[in-house]
Amino acid sequence: MVVSEDDVAERLARLDWARIGGDLNRQGYATTGALLTASECQSLSGLYDQPERFRSRIVMSRYGFGSGEYQYFREPLPGIVAALRQAAYPALAVIANGWAADTKLAVEYPDTLDGFLGRCHEAGQTRPTPLLLKYKTGDYNRLHQDLYGEVFFPLQMAVLLSQPGEDFGGGEFLLVEQRPRQQSRGEVVPLGLGEAVIFGVNNRPVQGKRGLYRATMRHGVSTIRHGQRFCLGVIFHDAA
Repeated sequence: MVVSEDDVAERLARLDWARIGGDLNRQGYATTGALLTASECQSLSGLYDQPERFRSRIVMSRYGFGSGEYQYFREPLPGIVAALRQAAYPALAVIANGWAADTKLAVEYPDTLDGFLGRCHEAGQTRPTPLLLKYKTGDYNRLHQDLYGEVFFPLQMAVLLSQPGEDFGGGEFLLVEQRPRQQSRGEVVPLGLGEAVIFGVNNRPVQGKRGLYRATMRHGVSTIRHGQRFCLGVIFHDAA
């Protein structure tokens, strides 16, 4: 699968980042519309059975994560995965820095992914985190956060690689937000083939009566009722 970084960067540049930033600020997530083609989705899903492409495989049931499995890519990342990560980061860094300022966090994210990964590597976080997830009938993913060390980027992206209603049923992307002194709020995010959802990794700023505060975010996947579902996870920080 040959996809130029320029092509992926152009697709991302065409996104309505003002709308995406507004959605993230308002609800903690934003969708992109179709970002990858059907053939690109199929090619990425096909990598799952090429173990040389990955550094580790996780069977969720062994760790109480749910049911299903995923694999972390090894370096060098597949071209389209590296391109998505590189091209999406700068626009997301602007949003991330806004969140940090709003919540008075003493952190500033670099303008480029290379700059941010340098910070991860200085902290001993050197293992790549983009991953490919595979679910079959009956599988699910418990609510969780993808934090792999002290240094983490507050936003991440997931791209659906299977066709809802044809390749699988059920398997909705789930987000749950916990605000202080309130019950949790759940959200189902419908996605189409090749569409990405961008969402908060850990917490996000929320306007309250007494100013801004941090709401905790977790994400997961509901039970697959039939078929098979593949998803690409694009995480911007590296792991310890």
